[in-house]
Amino acid sequence: MNETIHWTEHGQNVQAIWGGDSRHPAPSHIQTTSQISAEQALHLMRQNTALLWRGDYHQGKQLLAAIKKRVHSKARTHTDFHKHRLQQAQHSRLFQQLLVEIQPNCLLKNSRAPNVAAALSDVFGSPNQHTLLLPLHLLLGYIGAHEWHKTGVAIPALNGQKIHVPYGVFSPVRGEYLELVAQAKLPAPCHTAWDIGTGSGVLAAILAQRGIPHITATDNSTRAIACAQANIQRLGLTEQIHIQHTSLFPGGSADLIICNPPWLPAKPSSDIETALYDPGHQMLQTFLTHAKNHLTPHGQVWLIMSDIAEHLGLRPAKALEQWINTAGLKLIHKTDIQPQHPKARQHHHALASARNREITSLWQLAAK
Repeated sequence: MNETIHWTEHGQNVQAIWGGDSRHPAPSHIQTTSQISAEQALHLMRQNTALLWRGDYHQGKQLLAAIKKRVHSKARTHTDFHKHRLQQAQHSRLFQQLLVEIQPNCLLKNSRAPNVAAALSDVFGSPNQHTLLLPLHLLLGYIGAHEWHKTGVAIPALNGQKIHVPYGVFSPVRGEYLELVAQAKLPAPCHTAWDIGTGSGVLAAILAQRGIPHITATDNSTRAIACAQANIQRLGLTEQIHIQHTSLFPGGSADLIICNPPWLPAKPSSDIETALYDPGHQMLQTFLTHAKNHLTPHGQVWLIMSDIAEHLGLRPAKALEQWINTAGLKLIHKTDIQPQHPKARQHHHALASARNREITSLWQLAAK
């Protein structure tokens, strides 16, 4: 977010720092406006002209909603995963062309604009010192994420206690697999556990609640580490859980190693998507390959996986079993559950067929 972009306004040359999504190029041509129809806006945006909104904040939101409605109504429904992802990326690039100006210290000067300082500080870490041009749809996403961060997600497996997740960290909204972890039989004895790719820290917290005294939770994301540390402190579990910023495994061995890796073998297009997409299942296969070397003699590996990649044609049906076998691991027990999240019941969605058949499983593994 360091690229400077230039435009002309009221006969003056103006510049600002580009604050848009890094996967899309900064706009090369900008036109300011405070009143325009959705059709006119779309025409300009499709010609790679970004619109800097100078009008009323709520009217800007209405304009963006009207643009999205028109684009989605004319979009083809792709049941092929890769075509669906490509269309999503194309839409994202288009929607990024309606901009607002964020002046230093997170000041948004459009009429009736809310105070966005807390939401932007949640994303960027500190108030901006230079003027930013930010896509309105990104700003709305930041505001929504900040509200969810404040509210938190109640976790039944933690007796209803909340996990608070900021923008850029995967939220544990899929509670069904958390229940599997809360109820599965632990290896005996179980004095040490590792949570690999901890994210929000929710799995480490569940293991701590189950009485495991020494837990190490790792992640290679700075945002995730800060999030997990805050949640673990909030839940009063700092004596049991140590957070470590590292890729995959810490040193030594553990009685239980748990991992909820990305489920889909595709390229992530943003930081938060690294929790969802793992090109070629590289992280998963690396985890399986090395997990056995970190187990105590009676230890177990717990792997949380969905089979949605199989239903989408992205992974052969028996590939996971083959990878487990090749890694020198064997199956002790496998528990399945159907997803309970709302998207699993959206029959109109492009990927509904796969989601309706999806099963999430807890694979309990041991060394051969």
